Amino acid sequence: MTHDRRNAPPARPLLRALLCTALLAAAPLPALAQAAPVAAATSQDSSIVMIGKDGWLFPAWGSLTEVDAPAIGRNTQLIAQARAALAAAGVKLEVLVLPDKALFYEDKLPDGKRMSDAVRGRYALVHDGLVKADVPAIDALQVLRQVKQGGQDVFYRSDQHWTQPAADAVAVAVAAQVRQQVPQLEGQAGSGMALGSEIKERRFGDLAELFLTDEQRKTIGRDTFTVRRQAEQQSLLDDAPAPVHVTGHSMVQPYFGFPQKLSNLLDRPVSVNWKPGNVGHWVMLLEYLESPEFRQHKPQVLVWQMFEPSYVQGPDARGQWDNASIMTPQQWTARLNKALGQ
Repeated sequence: MTHDRRNAPPARPLLRALLCTALLAAAPLPALAQAAPVAAATSQDSSIVMIGKDGWLFPAWGSLTEVDAPAIGRNTQLIAQARAALAAAGVKLEVLVLPDKALFYEDKLPDGKRMSDAVRGRYALVHDGLVKADVPAIDALQVLRQVKQGGQDVFYRSDQHWTQPAADAVAVAVAAQVRQQVPQLEGQAGSGMALGSEIKERRFGDLAELFLTDEQRKTIGRDTFTVRRQAEQQSLLDDAPAPVHVTGHSMVQPYFGFPQKLSNLLDRPVSVNWKPGNVGHWVMLLEYLESPEFRQHKPQVLVWQMFEPSYVQGPDARGQWDNASIMTPQQWTARLNKALGQ
């Protein structure tokens, strides 16, 4: 099943979702970052959401106690192969793994629920493995911990997604890494996105909207979302080639501001393709590499965003990704190499 019931508002072409028409929809509501396993999710099945203290909601389809270290290692090796293949095609890869919400709000988990030491250390296991495999990767956990220590929320209370301060802080770290990898980006100075004014929206978060009963939803209540308007001076006809592309799930959709902030910091266009999390980051990378947009203009840097709790799930993770996204690691590698002409 798909949870793409809530889509981002229109974006200027340099932030177009090249392969996801949802970005052109009118409803200003985001899709799920990481969907429930496709065989288990139903729109009113509250058993797949943990209702914590003070109305905090957490996905219940991931383990708080178990870590599959061998699977993490296997997937890191696949990512390292992708980095090498992209490098041979003249594209630098930057991996962005976003951490689990529970790492920041373990004190808000339901009574009797706690993370094991292994799960608390899972992000470090993933990040250190990428570094050892010579894959450039931002340590988003440390960046977001600084956001929380500064008194700002990292995730919304009843939603899976990050807040604008969190997205902005990670964009700053990614921009610095991109500049280090490619000091001279293609394109013209002044072609980055100007940031519009902020507005506040009161609504239910995705976990409440999609998985709670009406009564539970009323008890949890709405959250206040901070969203940037599109700057008036931005031309909707601007279609400049983007030297940086972002691919991933709904955490990087323009609704939450990450690609706009990255474009503003780099002063260059940034393009993005995304879909809800039950599609998976493996297919999202392939869809971009196999697209006419990639063939016509390869970016200098590709930011590949994924999610810590689903990092253990390879391209063949049946019951986790939707059926159309399932393939063996060998099939995934073959499609990657074919798309890159190798």
